[in-house]
Amino acid sequence: MQKFERQQGLVAPLDRANVDTDLIIPKQFLKSIQRSGFGVNLFDELRYLDEGQPGQDCSARPLNPDFVLNQARYQGASVLLARRNFGCGSSREHAPWALADFGFRVVIAPSFADIFYNNAFKNGILLITLAEEAVDRLFREVEASEGYRLDVDLEQQRITTPSGEILEFAVDAFRKHCLLEGLDDIGITLQDEEAIHAFEQKHRAARPWLFRQAG
Repeated sequence: MQKFERQQGLVAPLDRANVDTDLIIPKQFLKSIQRSGFGVNLFDELRYLDEGQPGQDCSARPLNPDFVLNQARYQGASVLLARRNFGCGSSREHAPWALADFGFRVVIAPSFADIFYNNAFKNGILLITLAEEAVDRLFREVEASEGYRLDVDLEQQRITTPSGEILEFAVDAFRKHCLLEGLDDIGITLQDEEAIHAFEQKHRAARPWLFRQAG
């Protein structure tokens, strides 16, 4: 998993509450268990004017000009500004896969659904919970200023706006450690690789009959 230390990124505002995981990545795209390739179908029902299908070439599909991620000023955004209860609905891990594949490293909202919250951190996305008033203010600033960027510093746990305002945020110490070190569940396990190997050797020596091949 890619390490997360600091993200200085363009902000895209998704002014919509209760965005569920089926809206983030519709159910027809869940057949694949690869973590990549979902970015073109992120918010598929909102981005395109037709119904998307797995394996479809999206380059020729008609775009919805009113959807924020299709607007030129938000191309290349890596910070998503959202409303309350982002990521509600089913527990599909494809939702953070799609966000990450599209290029988002940070999502800021007043609240997140619990399962999505856990899945996002495990896939290298920093979720930041801010008070509703602070999020409202950020929406106004983003919409009023083209090219609006935020400096998100995970180590210091603070966001710096273009005007120099600092917004502090809380994050669980273990999740913070995993993001800073680029550790997913497998990476965490491999930190104890030597201890695991030593146990396996000891176990094999103590119970060799368990490892004999049938003749």
